[in-house]
Amino acid sequence: MQRLIVAAGAMVLAALVSLSAFAQSAPPSEAARKAELKAAWQAASQAGTDGPSDITLIDQGSLKLPADHFFVPKSEGLRLLRALGNVVDDATFVGLVLGKRQNDQWMVVIRHIKEGYIKEDDAKNWNADDLLKNISAGVEQANQDRAARGFPEMQVIGWIEPPTYDVSAHRLVWSLLGKDKGEADDAPKNVNYNTYALGRDGYFSLNLLSGSDRIANDKAVAHELLSDLSYNPGKRYEDFSASTDRIAEYGLLALVGGVAAKKLGLLALAGAFVLKFAKLIIFGVVGAGAAIMNFFRRKPRSDNAGGAA
Repeated sequence: MQRLIVAAGAMVLAALVSLSAFAQSAPPSEAARKAELKAAWQAASQAGTDGPSDITLIDQGSLKLPADHFFVPKSEGLRLLRALGNVVDDATFVGLVLGKRQNDQWMVVIRHIKEGYIKEDDAKNWNADDLLKNISAGVEQANQDRAARGFPEMQVIGWIEPPTYDVSAHRLVWSLLGKDKGEADDAPKNVNYNTYALGRDGYFSLNLLSGSDRIANDKAVAHELLSDLSYNPGKRYEDFSASTDRIAEYGLLALVGGVAAKKLGLLALAGAFVLKFAKLIIFGVVGAGAAIMNFFRRKPRSDNAGGAA
């Protein structure tokens, strides 16, 4: 059943990233960007699934989508993120989860990275202070490239939540707070709150995009979705077979910093974190300079259609 969009707007959310993809060619006109953003929201609204519902997550698992949540499948989710200015890897992207309540201003990006079984030995020895120093050094290293291409240099402020790993559930959570250099420390900032669920073939990444003024409340969303995600029998972490299964070329530590990359050290991984998620830019929908705008609101569905990724 077609869903009705009853209010306009878009959320500007930033991770610690660059916009290199947009420097490679002339940008589309403002009118074209606005039209594509509106069309992308409409397509997402029509294709998605309301909670409560069971959402199939590719061939790996499922998500028990809670009430007042909305799942956008891969194709429409990719279109929406790209219309907002994000650079997305369609090989790993699974879908989006949005909040439907009046004051919800968050988005969760779900990916599955099939890089093999990730050993969790790193969690026994890491030190949050040392990790923060290494990531900060990696950001400074990446700033040379940002400055050369005319983008603002970034600075790590500190942990929103230092890395914590649940050995029994094979779940990792961490989040950093960063800013543009020169920006006031107490100004509202955009936040990536990162959660991971490890499995036999790789891991799910659930990245909550929120704001520093809302993350204290919004992070409960990430934890709820993480607990509502389950792997299929045979795909669980404990189903790993050392005799047949592929082992990832990096350990758990590589996931702290945002992006796992083969054969890279921690500093390089920290740089990759800076370069991975592009800002979700508003394209003149409500005017430049707006920080957070409401999502499109939809009337409740009258059907009970299920969903699949």
